[in-house]
Amino acid sequence: MRSTLPLILITLLLSAAGHAQDVRYVSDKQYIPLRSGAGSDYRIIHRGIPSGTRLTVARTSSDGEWAEITTQRGTTGWIRTQYLMKDMPAQNKLEAAQQQAAQATEKSAALSTELETLKAEREELVTQIDTSGSQLGNVTEELTQLKQISANAVQLDIDNRRLVEESENLRSEVEMLEAEKQRLQDKLQSEDFINGALAVLLGVIITLVVPRVWPKRRKSSSWA
Repeated sequence: MRSTLPLILITLLLSAAGHAQDVRYVSDKQYIPLRSGAGSDYRIIHRGIPSGTRLTVARTSSDGEWAEITTQRGTTGWIRTQYLMKDMPAQNKLEAAQQQAAQATEKSAALSTELETLKAEREELVTQIDTSGSQLGNVTEELTQLKQISANAVQLDIDNRRLVEESENLRSEVEMLEAEKQRLQDKLQSEDFINGALAVLLGVIITLVVPRVWPKRRKSSSWA
């Protein structure tokens, strides 16, 4: 039982490897037809796969002459294994290297331009920093003056509030005094009115009572 277990594992690994996808490239042949099946009698579904095209191999035929592949665009078909190779063709490598070199040159030029721009921006920033330092000194001096002015303003505000409060108190006292004055005037007017009324009443009493109280003179008799 133990001797058969490694054989089973090896068989499973080989089977999985046979079904695993493999990456291949079309060889230096310029145009390779892609067929619908593993044989030359199957119809052509793509007439020209160029050299260097990256393909994914899904499986191979039993005789090993044909491989089922899928292009990067999703086209699936069969192609002869003799036109497949593991490495990218030298011509394609050269073209890719030249393209990368051209891109690197463009990037280098762009980086050089960017570097010059950054240098100019750095110099401008240094100038701005120097100017900002001078301005900062002026602002610090102005801030000190403003603090002094602010302290004076705070004291003035305190004094102003105190004077306003005193003014309100004095105004309240004046209003109280005016109210007391008006009360006294009203009282005096009432007393004067009462005194006048009393005087009039007294006069009336005197006028009515005194004649009655005062003895009348007897008239002389004609017979006397």
